[in-house]
Amino acid sequence: MKLPDRQILETLKFDLHTGLLPVIAQHAFTGEVLMLAYASREAIDRTIESGQLWFYSRSRAQLWRKGATSGNTLELVELAVDCDGDTLLARVLPAGPACHTGARNCFGTAPTLTELACTIEQRATTAGPASYTARLLADENLRLKKLGEEAVELVLACAKVDRDRVAEEAADLIYHLLVACQAAGVALPDVLRVLEARRT
Repeated sequence: MKLPDRQILETLKFDLHTGLLPVIAQHAFTGEVLMLAYASREAIDRTIESGQLWFYSRSRAQLWRKGATSGNTLELVELAVDCDGDTLLARVLPAGPACHTGARNCFGTAPTLTELACTIEQRATTAGPASYTARLLADENLRLKKLGEEAVELVLACAKVDRDRVAEEAADLIYHLLVACQAAGVALPDVLRVLEARRT
């Protein structure tokens, strides 16, 4: 768990009237913004001590731990303070949906790669035989052949330094890569977790 210096935490600017500050919860690997809630000094201390996000409910006027009743906790990976010292960014690993409605996040949107990976996952179980994604998932030979073809096409575009073509071929390769990962039972966060671990 990565935390700001204690000295920085001691200078946080809580709202003078409520004693709270906003905390943005963001998926640590995908970058998806999951939710926004408010925290008191005590909630922040409990978050740091427990490694799970705690907030202060303005409607109930009490502390609460995210997922205490649902089990959909948010495990803290990193806590960062914004440039003004009045907002926290909590990079987290969610255990289930972040929104109380059961949605993945509270905003109904996600980064492009996350949405693409989710669409591929849905096509694995709900798409009919006319779906190109479903065909790829059902046919290992076709899936691996297309993955190889797209990789070669990207290499050729890079060799020609054709910027537009490189972008198109890279997009094709990323799509086929995610399909191959889905077929192998590897989710996008699994891949991003490895990249995160390699970050220096």
